Amino acid sequence: MSMAAWWKRNGLSVTLAMMFVVVFAGQAVAGFLTHNQELAEHGQPTISVGAYLLSAHFYEATFENWESEFLQMAVFVLLSTVLYQQGSSESKRPGVIELVDVDPRDVTPASDAPWPVHRGGLWLKFYEQSLGLAFALLFFVSIAGHAISGAAEHNADAGMHGGETMTVFGYLAEPRFWFESFQNWQSEFLALLAMVVLSIFLRQRGSPESKPVYAPHSETGK
Repeated sequence: MSMAAWWKRNGLSVTLAMMFVVVFAGQAVAGFLTHNQELAEHGQPTISVGAYLLSAHFYEATFENWESEFLQMAVFVLLSTVLYQQGSSESKRPGVIELVDVDPRDVTPASDAPWPVHRGGLWLKFYEQSLGLAFALLFFVSIAGHAISGAAEHNADAGMHGGETMTVFGYLAEPRFWFESFQNWQSEFLALLAMVVLSIFLRQRGSPESKPVYAPHSETGK
């Protein structure tokens, strides 16, 4: 396969991965400078980039954002299996059995179908729910990372100011943890709501997230 053909098939994921790496690096650099600025203001020695990348400050900021993103995706994947929005490109059509609703046990799978489809049983039962489960697992891992690193960051800050340290479970009971979580979660749900509702009335030619430009507002799905 030529490079041009490979790029045409994989350009979206590669571009998104590159954007993630660039922005993640930007977060690391900005966070490093900010953290050292805070340390200097409190008369503490600054740290190296390598030390910062292993610090609770870096991990808390990272997991705090990841948890909201994975929650958004898990909720949308799961809710869109059972709920509808008339006219939205992000919804299945009410009253219509879509291809995604078809029980794989009722069809003869193609030879190149995923192996759990051919295997059947518990493997298929798990596989047909695997996308939602994967996002849910990533959410729980991220929120655990947020809690652990958040507690560590709190304890480091307490050490500089003579405050009391706390356990991870103690940090989970703190308003700060839930403030950090809820402020991100609400923005993710607002973004989902905007996508679902705006796709009823607005169009983006060429995007699979949009209905055809000529489609009426009442038409649901892509």
